[in-house]
Amino acid sequence: MLTLIAFILIVLWLIGFIGFHILGGFIHILLVIAIILFLIRIIRGKNPLK
Repeated sequence: MLTLIAFILIVLWLIGFIGFHILGGFIHILLVIAIILFLIRIIRGKNPLK
């Protein structure tokens, strides 16, 4: 579940980075959240790609 959320946030960040410079700051915040969720999943010992 967290991996799906992280993937969606990364895709949104890429869309924002390429096309919507006005929302870039917000999208970068979403990217940071996605990375944090990904790291929490790794720290807990779960497979981050499953």
